Amino acid sequence: MTMVGVEAGAAYTKVAAFGGVYSNHRALAAAIEDARTRGAEAAICLGDLGAFGPNPDRVFPLLREHGIPVVRGNYDDSIARGLDDCQCGYTDPRDNHYARLSYQYTFRNTSPEHRQWMATFPEEIRFRLGDLDVLACHGSPRQTNEFLWESATPTHFLDKLADDFGADVIVGTHTGIHWTRSWGQRRAYVNVGALGRPANDGRTDVWYAFLEASGDALSVDFVPVRYDHEALAREMRDEELPEEFVETILTGWWTTCLEILPGKERAAGRF
Repeated sequence: MTMVGVEAGAAYTKVAAFGGVYSNHRALAAAIEDARTRGAEAAICLGDLGAFGPNPDRVFPLLREHGIPVVRGNYDDSIARGLDDCQCGYTDPRDNHYARLSYQYTFRNTSPEHRQWMATFPEEIRFRLGDLDVLACHGSPRQTNEFLWESATPTHFLDKLADDFGADVIVGTHTGIHWTRSWGQRRAYVNVGALGRPANDGRTDVWYAFLEASGDALSVDFVPVRYDHEALAREMRDEELPEEFVETILTGWWTTCLEILPGKERAAGRF
Protein backbone atom coordinates (compact mmCIF):
# COMPACT_ATOMS: atom_id res chain seq x y z
CA MET A 1 0.00 0.00 0.00
CA THR A 2 1.29 3.45 -0.92
CA MET A 3 1.49 5.92 1.96
CA VAL A 4 1.28 9.67 1.34
CA GLY A 5 1.51 12.78 3.46
CA VAL A 6 -1.54 14.08 5.32
CA GLU A 7 -3.32 16.83 3.39
CA ALA A 8 -5.02 19.59 5.37
CA GLY A 9 -8.78 19.09 5.41
CA ALA A 10 -8.62 15.57 3.96
CA ALA A 11 -10.26 12.51 5.55
CA TYR A 12 -8.55 9.25 6.55
CA THR A 13 -9.08 6.16 8.67
CA LYS A 14 -5.41 5.30 9.44
CA VAL A 15 -2.69 7.90 10.02
CA ALA A 16 0.88 7.62 11.34
CA ALA A 17 2.03 10.57 13.46
CA PHE A 18 5.74 11.18 14.06
CA GLY A 19 7.00 13.59 16.71
CA GLY A 20 10.38 15.04 17.70
CA VAL A 21 12.71 13.72 14.99
CA TYR A 22 15.74 15.46 16.58
CA SER A 23 17.95 14.68 13.55
CA ASN A 24 17.48 10.92 13.94
CA HIS A 25 17.27 10.15 10.24
CA ARG A 26 17.77 6.44 10.90
CA ALA A 27 14.71 6.16 13.12
CA LEU A 28 12.65 8.32 10.77
CA ALA A 29 13.42 6.04 7.82
CA ALA A 30 12.52 2.97 9.89
CA ALA A 31 9.27 4.54 11.13
CA ILE A 32 8.15 5.50 7.62
CA GLU A 33 8.68 1.94 6.42
CA ASP A 34 6.97 0.49 9.49
CA ALA A 35 3.92 2.73 9.06
CA ARG A 36 3.64 1.77 5.40
CA THR A 37 3.66 -1.94 6.20
CA ARG A 38 0.95 -1.40 8.84
CA GLY A 39 -1.35 0.09 6.22
CA ALA A 40 -1.17 3.77 7.11
CA GLU A 41 -2.95 5.83 4.46
CA ALA A 42 -1.01 8.95 5.35
CA ALA A 43 1.67 10.30 7.68
CA ILE A 44 2.34 13.58 9.43
CA CYS A 45 5.35 14.95 11.34
CA LEU A 46 4.81 17.22 14.35
CA GLY A 47 8.06 19.13 14.16
CA ASP A 48 11.43 19.61 15.84
CA LEU A 49 13.37 18.12 12.96
CA GLY A 50 16.73 19.08 14.43
CA ALA A 51 18.33 18.90 17.90
CA PHE A 52 20.12 16.20 19.86
CA GLY A 53 21.23 13.99 16.96
CA PRO A 54 23.80 14.24 14.14
CA ASN A 55 23.66 15.46 10.55
CA PRO A 56 20.30 17.26 10.54
CA ASP A 57 20.28 17.69 6.75
CA ARG A 58 19.74 13.93 6.35
CA VAL A 59 16.19 14.20 7.74
CA PHE A 60 14.74 16.55 5.12
CA PRO A 61 15.11 14.34 2.02
CA LEU A 62 13.15 11.54 3.72
CA LEU A 63 10.21 13.81 4.48
CA ARG A 64 10.23 15.35 1.02
CA GLU A 65 10.53 12.01 -0.76
CA HIS A 66 7.35 10.78 0.92
CA GLY A 67 5.54 14.13 0.86
CA ILE A 68 5.13 14.17 4.65
CA PRO A 69 3.99 17.58 5.92
CA VAL A 70 5.53 19.07 9.04
CA VAL A 71 3.95 21.14 11.78
CA ARG A 72 6.30 23.87 12.98
CA GLY A 73 8.09 23.00 16.20
CA ASN A 74 9.99 25.46 18.38
CA TYR A 75 13.30 24.20 16.94
CA ASP A 76 12.10 24.62 13.37
CA ASP A 77 10.89 28.14 14.12
CA SER A 78 14.19 29.15 15.74
CA ILE A 79 16.35 27.70 12.96
CA ALA A 80 14.21 29.25 10.23
CA ARG A 81 14.30 32.69 11.83
CA GLY A 82 17.93 32.54 12.94
CA LEU A 83 17.15 33.02 16.63
CA ASP A 84 19.75 32.67 19.37
CA ASP A 85 18.17 29.67 21.10
CA CYS A 86 15.77 26.78 20.56
CA GLN A 87 12.78 28.19 22.51
CA CYS A 88 12.70 24.80 24.23
CA GLY A 89 11.12 26.14 27.41
CA TYR A 90 13.79 24.96 29.86
CA THR A 91 14.52 26.84 33.09
CA ASP A 92 17.29 24.70 34.60
CA PRO A 93 20.86 25.96 33.88
CA ARG A 94 22.16 22.46 33.09
CA ASP A 95 19.32 21.77 30.68
CA ASN A 96 19.89 25.12 28.99
CA HIS A 97 23.62 24.39 28.68
CA TYR A 98 22.98 21.21 26.69
CA ALA A 99 20.17 22.88 24.76
CA ARG A 100 22.61 25.59 23.61
CA LEU A 101 25.18 23.03 22.48
CA SER A 102 22.51 21.12 20.56
CA TYR A 103 20.99 24.21 18.99
CA GLN A 104 24.32 25.69 17.91
CA TYR A 105 25.33 22.41 16.27
CA THR A 106 21.99 22.03 14.49
CA PHE A 107 22.01 25.63 13.26
CA ARG A 108 25.52 25.29 11.83
CA ASN A 109 24.67 22.06 10.05
CA THR A 110 21.28 22.92 8.54
CA SER A 111 21.52 24.17 4.98
CA PRO A 112 19.98 27.50 3.88
CA GLU A 113 17.63 25.58 1.59
CA HIS A 114 16.25 23.57 4.47
CA ARG A 115 15.98 26.64 6.70
CA GLN A 116 13.82 28.24 4.03
CA TRP A 117 11.59 25.17 3.90
CA MET A 118 11.14 25.21 7.69
CA ALA A 119 9.94 28.80 7.44
CA THR A 120 6.91 27.52 5.49
CA PHE A 121 5.78 25.01 8.14
CA PRO A 122 2.30 25.80 9.55
CA GLU A 123 1.59 26.04 13.27
CA GLU A 124 -1.15 23.42 12.95
CA ILE A 125 -2.64 21.00 10.45
CA ARG A 126 -6.27 19.88 10.63
CA PHE A 127 -7.70 16.76 9.07
CA ARG A 128 -10.49 14.23 9.54
CA LEU A 129 -9.98 10.80 11.03
CA GLY A 130 -13.18 8.81 10.62
CA ASP A 131 -15.85 11.23 11.86
CA LEU A 132 -13.43 13.06 14.17
CA ASP A 133 -11.89 16.50 13.67
CA VAL A 134 -8.16 16.28 14.43
CA LEU A 135 -5.86 19.20 15.20
CA ALA A 136 -2.15 18.38 14.90
CA CYS A 137 0.29 20.76 16.62
CA HIS A 138 3.71 20.65 18.28
CA GLY A 139 3.30 21.47 21.98
CA SER A 140 -0.29 22.59 22.31
CA PRO A 141 -2.68 24.58 20.09
CA ARG A 142 -2.11 27.70 22.16
CA GLN A 143 1.69 27.55 22.54
CA THR A 144 4.28 25.80 20.42
CA ASN A 145 6.60 24.92 23.31
CA GLU A 146 3.98 24.05 25.93
CA PHE A 147 4.66 20.83 27.85
CA LEU A 148 1.61 18.61 28.38
CA TRP A 149 2.42 15.72 30.74
CA GLU A 150 0.30 12.69 31.57
CA SER A 151 0.70 13.13 35.32
CA ALA A 152 0.41 16.92 35.42
CA THR A 153 -2.17 17.92 32.79
CA PRO A 154 -5.79 17.77 34.03
CA THR A 155 -8.54 16.58 31.73
CA HIS A 156 -10.55 19.76 32.17
CA PHE A 157 -7.62 21.73 30.73
CA LEU A 158 -7.44 19.44 27.70
CA ASP A 159 -11.20 19.76 27.29
CA LYS A 160 -10.92 23.56 27.29
CA LEU A 161 -8.21 23.39 24.61
CA ALA A 162 -10.51 21.20 22.51
CA ASP A 163 -13.36 23.71 23.00
CA ASP A 164 -11.24 26.78 22.33
CA PHE A 165 -9.67 25.36 19.18
CA GLY A 166 -12.63 23.44 17.82
CA ALA A 167 -11.23 19.90 17.74
CA ASP A 168 -12.33 16.46 18.83
CA VAL A 169 -8.77 15.12 18.96
CA ILE A 170 -5.57 17.08 19.64
CA VAL A 171 -2.32 15.44 18.59
CA GLY A 172 1.02 16.82 19.81
CA THR A 173 4.58 16.00 20.85
CA HIS A 174 7.30 18.25 22.45
CA THR A 175 7.71 16.31 25.73
CA GLY A 176 9.40 13.27 24.17
CA ILE A 177 7.23 10.82 26.13
CA HIS A 178 4.14 9.28 24.54
CA TRP A 179 0.75 9.09 26.25
CA THR A 180 -2.93 9.44 25.50
CA ARG A 181 -6.18 10.24 27.28
CA SER A 182 -9.78 9.97 26.11
CA TRP A 183 -12.86 11.53 27.70
CA GLY A 184 -16.49 12.06 26.81
CA GLN A 185 -17.73 10.29 23.70
CA ARG A 186 -15.46 11.84 21.07
CA ARG A 187 -12.55 13.62 22.65
CA ALA A 188 -8.92 12.65 23.08
CA TYR A 189 -5.42 14.03 23.44
CA VAL A 190 -2.51 12.06 21.98
CA ASN A 191 1.14 12.81 22.63
CA VAL A 192 2.79 10.80 19.87
CA GLY A 193 6.20 10.65 21.56
CA ALA A 194 9.47 11.24 19.73
CA LEU A 195 11.51 9.51 17.06
CA GLY A 196 14.67 11.34 18.05
CA ARG A 197 15.49 9.68 21.34
CA PRO A 198 14.11 6.95 23.62
CA ALA A 199 11.27 7.68 26.03
CA ASN A 200 13.39 7.49 29.21
CA ASP A 201 12.27 3.89 29.64
CA GLY A 202 15.50 1.92 29.37
CA ARG A 203 14.66 0.77 25.83
CA THR A 204 16.69 1.81 22.81
CA ASP A 205 13.53 1.81 20.68
CA VAL A 206 11.84 5.10 19.88
CA TRP A 207 8.10 5.63 19.37
CA TYR A 208 5.41 6.96 17.06
CA ALA A 209 1.60 6.85 17.15
CA PHE A 210 -0.66 4.93 14.78
CA LEU A 211 -4.13 6.49 14.80
CA GLU A 212 -7.18 4.69 13.46
CA ALA A 213 -10.85 5.68 13.58
CA SER A 214 -14.12 4.08 12.58
CA GLY A 215 -16.87 6.65 12.88
CA ASP A 216 -16.17 8.43 16.16
CA ALA A 217 -14.35 5.47 17.73
CA LEU A 218 -10.62 6.26 17.99
CA SER A 219 -7.86 3.69 18.43
CA VAL A 220 -4.32 4.77 19.37
CA ASP A 221 -1.40 2.37 19.14
CA PHE A 222 2.07 3.46 20.25
CA VAL A 223 4.55 1.69 18.01
CA PRO A 224 8.14 0.97 19.11
CA VAL A 225 10.68 1.55 16.35
CA ARG A 226 13.89 -0.44 16.21
CA TYR A 227 16.70 1.08 14.19
CA ASP A 228 20.49 0.95 14.13
CA HIS A 229 20.98 3.00 17.29
CA GLU A 230 24.62 1.97 17.56
CA ALA A 231 25.33 3.43 14.12
CA LEU A 232 23.58 6.64 15.20
CA ALA A 233 25.77 6.76 18.32
CA ARG A 234 28.87 6.44 16.14
CA GLU A 235 27.65 9.34 13.98
CA MET A 236 27.10 11.41 17.11
CA ARG A 237 30.61 10.76 18.33
CA ASP A 238 32.03 11.53 14.88
CA GLU A 239 30.23 14.87 15.08
CA GLU A 240 31.57 15.45 18.62
CA LEU A 241 28.13 15.77 20.17
CA PRO A 242 27.98 15.50 23.99
CA GLU A 243 28.61 12.03 25.36
CA GLU A 244 25.54 12.51 27.55
CA PHE A 245 23.41 12.46 24.36
CA VAL A 246 25.19 9.34 23.12
CA GLU A 247 24.55 7.57 26.42
CA THR A 248 20.81 8.17 26.09
CA ILE A 249 20.77 6.62 22.61
CA LEU A 250 22.72 3.58 23.81
CA THR A 251 20.88 2.98 27.09
CA GLY A 252 17.38 4.36 26.67
CA TRP A 253 17.71 6.58 29.76
CA TRP A 254 17.67 10.38 29.65
CA THR A 255 20.77 12.07 31.03
CA THR A 256 19.65 15.63 30.13
CA CYS A 257 16.34 17.54 30.06
CA LEU A 258 15.52 15.99 33.41
CA GLU A 259 14.40 19.09 35.29
CA ILE A 260 11.38 19.57 33.02
CA LEU A 261 9.97 16.19 34.07
CA PRO A 262 7.19 16.10 36.68
CA GLY A 263 7.91 13.87 39.65
CA LYS A 264 6.09 10.79 38.36
CA GLU A 265 7.76 10.88 34.95
CA ARG A 266 11.18 11.50 36.45
CA ALA A 267 10.80 8.69 38.98
CA ALA A 268 10.26 6.28 36.07
CA GLY A 269 13.77 7.01 34.75
CA ARG A 270 17.21 6.10 36.04
CA PHE A 271 18.38 9.61 36.99
